[in-house]
Amino acid sequence: MTSIHPAVSKSIGMLMSIISVLVIVRELKLWAGVESVLYVPVILLVLLLTFNVTLARRAFVLVALLLSVINLLWNPDWQVTLTSGFSTAAFIAVFFTALTTLKFAAETSPSIQSCGRFLSQQPPGRRYAALTVGGQLFGLLLNYGSISLLGSMTMVNASLERNEEIRNHRIRRMLLAIQRGFISILPWSPLSFAVAIPTALIPDTSWVQCVLPGLVTGGILAGTGWLLDTLFKPRLSSPLPARQPVQGNWFSVMPLVLLLILLVSLLGSAYLLSGVRVLALVMIIVPLLSMAWIALQTRTDHPLQQVSRRAADYLFNQLAGFRSEMVLLMMAGYIGTVASPLLGALMAFLHVDLSVLPVWSVLVMLVWFIPLVGQIGMNPILAVALVAPVIPDAATLGVTPTSIVVALTAGWILSGVSSPFTATTMLVGNFAGISSSQVGRGWNGIFTVLCALLLSGWVVLYATFF
Repeated sequence: MTSIHPAVSKSIGMLMSIISVLVIVRELKLWAGVESVLYVPVILLVLLLTFNVTLARRAFVLVALLLSVINLLWNPDWQVTLTSGFSTAAFIAVFFTALTTLKFAAETSPSIQSCGRFLSQQPPGRRYAALTVGGQLFGLLLNYGSISLLGSMTMVNASLERNEEIRNHRIRRMLLAIQRGFISILPWSPLSFAVAIPTALIPDTSWVQCVLPGLVTGGILAGTGWLLDTLFKPRLSSPLPARQPVQGNWFSVMPLVLLLILLVSLLGSAYLLSGVRVLALVMIIVPLLSMAWIALQTRTDHPLQQVSRRAADYLFNQLAGFRSEMVLLMMAGYIGTVASPLLGALMAFLHVDLSVLPVWSVLVMLVWFIPLVGQIGMNPILAVALVAPVIPDAATLGVTPTSIVVALTAGWILSGVSSPFTATTMLVGNFAGISSSQVGRGWNGIFTVLCALLLSGWVVLYATFF
């Protein structure tokens, strides 16, 4: 994407700062009237972003505008619906901005680079498991940046292999380990949209309630990936060449582990002391931790000045580089929210009542629906925001609200690993030199179907006994 004018970049940073403050004020319940002004900077930010993204991204804004007009003309509660849409878009923007600060800080960390290099050089017997764990550890801190970082190191390591057959198998297995390791953290990570959005849309749910069942979901995903890799190892036409020695040792992973322990400790302590939901605390603590990380990296070179300089650079220069992602994520949340009443009205017109269906079928439908619509380009955020409000409430279904979130996150993850339109499949395809369709439907086809069956059983089991 081409660069934009510095004044526009600074304006994006300023508007994002205002939105961040307002969202945090709302989350901390410091001002009851914050919703009445939040829509102003959100609209200004979207307008500014719209004129500086591709036509494909502008189409999302056009759809959002069209749905807003339909609500104005048809929906008697249009003010509530549009306010909810702006609120969702603002939350997504602030959450995304907070997460990218960690990626910005990690780019200059020598320990991150050495850790990724060590994991990518593991011998075949333990490489998949090592990169799966690496994808999880890096994913917790860097989000999608973990695939970029580990993927780059994987390609460098694979390029040293002269045998084309071995090199191609190695690239596929290593990239899949990274991708599947990353998606396995999404059902339980406090930094995950797959948890943040469903818990924001389903009443009486929180990350604290979802983390344990999310760990089981993640275990099913990671374990299934490892099992498939172990059972279906490629058959080579020639013997493996002698392995090069691995640079480094497992102690190179310790800085990353310690950083994660620190992050979890800070979030846990703040939650216990304040009672504020963890996802809101992420928006406060993660940027502060990122600044502390930069200060540690530059501790011998005027750390306060370096933090100030890099914070300004991130906010007023680097953040604008994510404008395409911001438009996609914000509009996906907004469109799903404002389209949901229309979907509810259509279901009522067609006499579709989910509450009369068996409970297990509703939950299983969520697991399969999100990845299926993902095949035609529906972003998981949009799909969840669209379907969540029309799901019968937990009391009507006779399950806990967390059971619904477990089903939604399961479907979200399956969409993320199989849809040709999601970031993980596009990144992996870019590294492998193949289409995202081949990654999602070819490389991950059997994995997705098998996980969908296993996760369908898991969500029904959880809803029945927990």
